[in-house]
Amino acid sequence: MTTPDAVTTPPPATTAAAAAPAAGPGRLGSLGPVGLVLAGGISVQFGGALAVMLMPRAGALGVVALRLLVAAVVLLLVCRPRLRGHSRTDWGTVVVFGITMAAMNGLFYQAVARIPLGPAVTLEVLGPLALSVLASRRAINVVWAALALAGVFLLGGGGFSGLDPAGVAFALGAGAMWASYIIFSARTGRRFPQADGLALAMAVGAVLFLPLGIAESGTKLLDPVTLGLGAAVALLSSVLPYTLELLALRRLPASAFAILMSLEPAIAAAAGFLLLDQALTALQAAAIALVIAASMGAVRTQVGRGRGRRKKAAPEGAGLEG
Repeated sequence: MTTPDAVTTPPPATTAAAAAPAAGPGRLGSLGPVGLVLAGGISVQFGGALAVMLMPRAGALGVVALRLLVAAVVLLLVCRPRLRGHSRTDWGTVVVFGITMAAMNGLFYQAVARIPLGPAVTLEVLGPLALSVLASRRAINVVWAALALAGVFLLGGGGFSGLDPAGVAFALGAGAMWASYIIFSARTGRRFPQADGLALAMAVGAVLFLPLGIAESGTKLLDPVTLGLGAAVALLSSVLPYTLELLALRRLPASAFAILMSLEPAIAAAAGFLLLDQALTALQAAAIALVIAASMGAVRTQVGRGRGRRKKAAPEGAGLEG
């Protein structure tokens, strides 16, 4: 079982959360970590938009291969993870984490190759939302689940006639992998110091996905422009947001971080509009708003449950911080 923070905190920063203890923000410094998280979210989604622009040159699988490869090289150089002294279970966990990461990225990029970025992220976020609702087991979460389903119904125009069915399926599959990512990211963070497990898992994902990228794109991946754009996608979608969120989580509670991450569908919609000319209909905008509200509500419910447990366990007269 994962901890409440691990369940409710979407990737990519669950391992980062394990690498740095979360502490409450100071009175004057609270805008700092919030700004870092928002900057990380903007970086991820605009990196996704850039990836969509790169797909005609390298294909969806080629873009994923480049992103994972460059991110793995950077993280391995920065983290310099120790390879010895780990148990078979440790390695099994990091390998599964890497497989999950590769599958999540591969499915998501197949989705954004077929449907707009905003709806793709909205459908993908249903995975962590479902995990949070199931883990909480509180009646109020039925409300959040119903709200999210209403958003999905609106997003599909009552039957997904306006969205490519394959793109929808890929986005939902990416959401399922996102939920699995959260679980194995938390387990990896407990078994490896700092971000060592993340670096090793990224390397596993890159090794597994590189043959797929080569099979789809071949020598196109060696084109200097393609390599440069692929490196930019890796930096914007992986390296930069991981770093920003790691810094933010040193001063920002993981619960507040999770609520901010719930805004990603809106950021993705803005990135799609600004860079890809992907305008949303009024119904699609309302659908994204409903899913964001459901995600925020589920996170707040989970946080409230955790606080209630701490208060119940505390002796009478003991001081508790909210």
